[in-house]
Amino acid sequence: MSVEVTGIGGFILLVLNIWAIVSVIGSSTSTAKKVIWILVILLLPLLGFIAWLIIGPRSARP
Repeated sequence: MSVEVTGIGGFILLVLNIWAIVSVIGSSTSTAKKVIWILVILLLPLLGFIAWLIIGPRSARP
C-alpha cells in the first residue's frame, strides 16, 4: 500500500514540477533567471517547487 501512495505522490510532484517549468518559460523574466529557476526545480523537485510557488516569476499576461 505504501508503494502505491509513494507512486501517486511522485506522479503528483512530477505534474506540479512540469506546471512550474511551463510557467517559468512563459514568464516575462530574463532568460538567465528562467534557466536558474528550471535548474532549481529539476535538481530540488519538492523544495524547488515550493520556492517557485512562493517567490518565483509569474506567467506573462496577454
